[in-house]
Amino acid sequence: MDKIWVLAEQRDGVPASIVAELLTAARGLGEVVEAVSFGPGSSGVAQAVGQYGCTRLYDIGDIGDSLPGPKVAAAIAGQLAQQGRPEAILVGATYDGRDIAARLSARLDLPVLTNIVGIQPSDEGLLTEHAVFGGSLSLRARFTGEGPGIYVIRAKSFAAEPVAEAVSPEIVVIEVPDTGRADAAQVVARHEEERIGPKLDEAAVVVSGGRGLGSAENYSLITELAGLLHGAPGASRAIVDAGWVPYAFQVGQTGKTVKPMVYVACGISGATQHMVGMKSAKNIIAINKDSEAPIFTIADLGVVGDVTKVIPKLIEAIRARG
Repeated sequence: MDKIWVLAEQRDGVPASIVAELLTAARGLGEVVEAVSFGPGSSGVAQAVGQYGCTRLYDIGDIGDSLPGPKVAAAIAGQLAQQGRPEAILVGATYDGRDIAARLSARLDLPVLTNIVGIQPSDEGLLTEHAVFGGSLSLRARFTGEGPGIYVIRAKSFAAEPVAEAVSPEIVVIEVPDTGRADAAQVVARHEEERIGPKLDEAAVVVSGGRGLGSAENYSLITELAGLLHGAPGASRAIVDAGWVPYAFQVGQTGKTVKPMVYVACGISGATQHMVGMKSAKNIIAINKDSEAPIFTIADLGVVGDVTKVIPKLIEAIRARG
């Protein structure tokens, strides 16, 4: 393929972690990799994306208090009408990414492939892999019509690998055409996602708790252990739904996908939707009093025991080692 575009979501000039993954994937699919960014400081991402082989950055700039979807989709569609189209547009499966992809699909009258966990070139175009039924099965798909194809890719599907020699991307400013009533919604307030320690989806160590903790008060064991291991605390959907911890902590199909070096599952039985979000961890440690819990089927190390008794002993041992 000749050219691949990547949606480079950013904040204060720092690209989202999934952008490096998408750019790495794009290098394996096309000869030319370009990116589209938006928001305050979007031009500042040029150096960062250049480290992953991006040769041109389309800068939409500040979109004010508008939702990203209407303006960004309109700007991309307008730019595509002015020049040769890329063969594919890669978008991260984030809240804004999914919205932008859907609106772009409607504007271009093109289909969109979502929930992608793998993508590779073939004689008949790009072949995508999708996890279905909670990750128990996978299917493959491809576009059969005119492009560009719009591909929404899940986080941690590709390892981010910078190029040997960074490039300095050309910055091209693009304007947002009139969006009419589609841009009527406005952001009136912003809430910073609650976080303890490193970002959950970027941490090298993740310690997650589930119903086996017994109560919301016992979640403090998870945060303490995560802190000692310089990791991030996570949670199963069950305790998020129960109101023990915020949604920002949720790991799984409907939460965050993580791929740490070490994942510690504490009192988590191992529902399919949870395991989809963490089973690619390098090393999985499971602590559960039920020896038949499904989580043990994917664990590298399993400890059968009550987490409220095991974790304090583990914390004590770590503290004793200094």
